Amino acid sequence: MCNDMPLALWETFYVTVAATFFAIVIGLPLGVLLVVGEKDGILPIPKPVMGFLNVLINVLRSVPFLILMILVFPLTRLIVGTIVGTTASIVPLVIAAFPFVARLVESSLREVNPNIIEAAQSMGASPLQIIVKVMIPESVPSLISNFTIAVTTVLGYTAMSGIIGGGGLGKIAINYGYYRYKYLVMLVAVVILVLLVQLFQSVGTKLAKATDKRLKSGK
Repeated sequence: MCNDMPLALWETFYVTVAATFFAIVIGLPLGVLLVVGEKDGILPIPKPVMGFLNVLINVLRSVPFLILMILVFPLTRLIVGTIVGTTASIVPLVIAAFPFVARLVESSLREVNPNIIEAAQSMGASPLQIIVKVMIPESVPSLISNFTIAVTTVLGYTAMSGIIGGGGLGKIAINYGYYRYKYLVMLVAVVILVLLVQLFQSVGTKLAKATDKRLKSGK
């Protein structure tokens, strides 16, 4: 078991970072659409489309992760070629995380001062320019903080993926700890997961503070 722990740690780190990355790739533009596509937004989207997006996000967020992993077996097999293993666990993790990320992005963008957006509009900026040069830059500290929350959430999901053959610390805790009644192994795996959460949280907090213009201006 001790020999497997370094590999399990790497697998957990790899899956967490990869799944979070793809979740942000999907969730970021989706979160932007939820804000700018409203009736009074800068780029209104037909109401049925907005309704569909909100329902889709709410449905995916309400499905427990263990059930979601089973439901997406066909998609996982289609993309990866198998439903077990470390890489295969990334697919359900992304599907579980991107709706969460979308809501976090939506929350961050709603914190942007509307006066700044109105000023950009009055200067003739296009919707895309407002999104790229105003809304996202203004919400970077909040986005980083929320992405940190997403990383730690995905990290927790990776432990559960061990139940269906996903690699990482979850597999160690279940196969070597739970099934063999070696609770010390489970405890070690949990402690390592907690340390990983602390690491991601510390890095995210420092990045958020480093990009916060309010803190810089207050110095």
